[in-house]
Amino acid sequence: MGTPKRKTSKSRQRSRRKANSWHAAQLSRCPQCGSNFQPHRVCPNCGYYKGRQVVTIEAGA
Repeated sequence: MGTPKRKTSKSRQRSRRKANSWHAAQLSRCPQCGSNFQPHRVCPNCGYYKGRQVVTIEAGA
């Protein structure tokens, strides 16, 4: 296995570690009901996706 020729700088180490850091999920606002949901998924509140009702949501018991 090869040996590094130079010391890895703190900036390079930290930027490499930053790529693995946790970040919050991005949320979109539903145009039908106004609730937040993850993009490219059916809205769990109203069941709409791309302006069409895809899932029928029943009133919770």
